[in-house]
Amino acid sequence: MSVGQRDLAVELQYPESDGKPLAETDIHRQLIIDLIFALENFFRNAPDVYVSGNLLLYYEEGNPKKNLSPDVFVARGVGKSPRRVYKLWEEGHPPEVVIEVSSRATWGEDLQKKWMLYAQMGVKEYFIFDPEYDYLATPLLAYRLEEGQFVPLEVKDGRVRSQVLGLELVDTGETLRLLEPQTGQFLLTPREVEQARQQAEAEVARLREELERLQQRTSSITEQTVTEINRDG
Repeated sequence: MSVGQRDLAVELQYPESDGKPLAETDIHRQLIIDLIFALENFFRNAPDVYVSGNLLLYYEEGNPKKNLSPDVFVARGVGKSPRRVYKLWEEGHPPEVVIEVSSRATWGEDLQKKWMLYAQMGVKEYFIFDPEYDYLATPLLAYRLEEGQFVPLEVKDGRVRSQVLGLELVDTGETLRLLEPQTGQFLLTPREVEQARQQAEAEVARLREELERLQQRTSSITEQTVTEINRDG
């Protein structure tokens, strides 16, 4: 490498933001947050699984213009440490699963440019969901990489299984949820976790009150018994 090339490499910057908002609407943003949260929680004990989203992914070293920002992605074989950007040549592992929350502004790119680039990178599974039920022919599209090409997967009754994640993606008719087949339960969203916490705290408070009442009743009965024994004695 010449001196000029070294200077260029030092000066080369990979921006951490593309200047675009997290999502086009509140619906899109909330779904992205919910999916990332659910996947992070599901893989919390897997040290080599990294979950992220809306993070700039650079796929060509030396060319900062070659980037995209998956809404949600899961990569294996890398650590969980927070990243400012995801440089494919440094990580050594492309995302294995990508979920794009499609919108009026992005559905064309999701089905064309990103579809092609993710296949070239080696993304094993690619899912596209339209939370507004307006822009795609079917709200949930699914693809799996076979011999370097994405092959459509059947979405039956709004469901499709991800072999990589070990989960089902489910179009509920209102939104996209992730379901664990072994339990038959949806992975919880942040709101559901908070609701569960509040319910647990309320139950603990109720049990404490019940215990206090029982203790007071037991104490009262004991005092009455002692009084009667002393009187009879």
